[in-house]
Amino acid sequence: MTYPACAMTAVRSCRRFEKPLASVAILAAFLLAQPVRAQSSKQAPATKASNDKMTAIEIPAQPDAIELGTGPLPGATAPEAWHSQYGSKFARNVVVATLRPFLPDPTKASGAAVIVAPGGGFRTLSMENEGWNVARRLADQGVAAFVLKYRLNQTPADLDAFARPSRPSGPPPAKRPPPGEMASRIAPQLADANAAFALVRANATKWHVDSDRIGMIGFSAGAMLTMATALNNKGDAKPAFIGNIYGPLGAVEVPPDAPPLFAAIAADDPLFPTNFGLVENWRKAKRPVEFHYYEQGGHGFGMYPKKTTSTGWFDAYVRWLGMHGYLSPRTQS
Repeated sequence: MTYPACAMTAVRSCRRFEKPLASVAILAAFLLAQPVRAQSSKQAPATKASNDKMTAIEIPAQPDAIELGTGPLPGATAPEAWHSQYGSKFARNVVVATLRPFLPDPTKASGAAVIVAPGGGFRTLSMENEGWNVARRLADQGVAAFVLKYRLNQTPADLDAFARPSRPSGPPPAKRPPPGEMASRIAPQLADANAAFALVRANATKWHVDSDRIGMIGFSAGAMLTMATALNNKGDAKPAFIGNIYGPLGAVEVPPDAPPLFAAIAADDPLFPTNFGLVENWRKAKRPVEFHYYEQGGHGFGMYPKKTTSTGWFDAYVRWLGMHGYLSPRTQS
């Protein structure tokens, strides 16, 4: 993805805020306010030029997707639309949130589950690269996966207008908004995440899931949502473990019961500059944390088969899940 310079300013500014929700929400505020495009050709895998352009496509069939019941996005007028780019599928203007299960063979199900939150700056969702492809690979490992198609900030209905670069409308605010206002920026997404956890727990027996072994992994904006869900949410989500893939890593206040954290980012990520406060604070709080810092990969590498070591993040993540016992059924005591 490409992001405006003011988003970079927001990343640097948020480091001084102590509360984790402030860090997440101020970043969300800038991403929500600015146009966000899919991965640039520099960051995407090697493709033909024809694949670099956004091309409108029909909404893919998702017969197994389940509406989460959080209602339509208030004030939305543009309908849901999809496009392809770099050989992958993206959703825009998601008005109604859904959850799509990717279940392992019941004979190999470990009982663990992961809510997968794709990224896209809260204006688009990388449904294939950061959603379905991740979920399919997890199901192959015996882990139930559920792709969260959360509601998005509205963008122009016309794809050409959405794809057209635009300059920021003005400088970033001199000071951050009040916490309540910032929290409201991602309120629909937090509600969707809560509903996703509730749905999985309600169907735990049918889906061969242990209710207290449900984690969450997110990419970019999805990583922001994951962190907010784990650390700031007043709902009942309470992820058992979390993954932050090329999301913000600024310092947060870590609660004593924070879940195990897996984090990965590339050194040449153009959105989030070097800042390991999140990882360091997790360690200081004596909570489990594993961090992978790749030399190259850019932003948004996800499951793309790039010629960089960042492509190995998923295998490392699976080994991490195994180390914590999530690839095997829980031993009955």
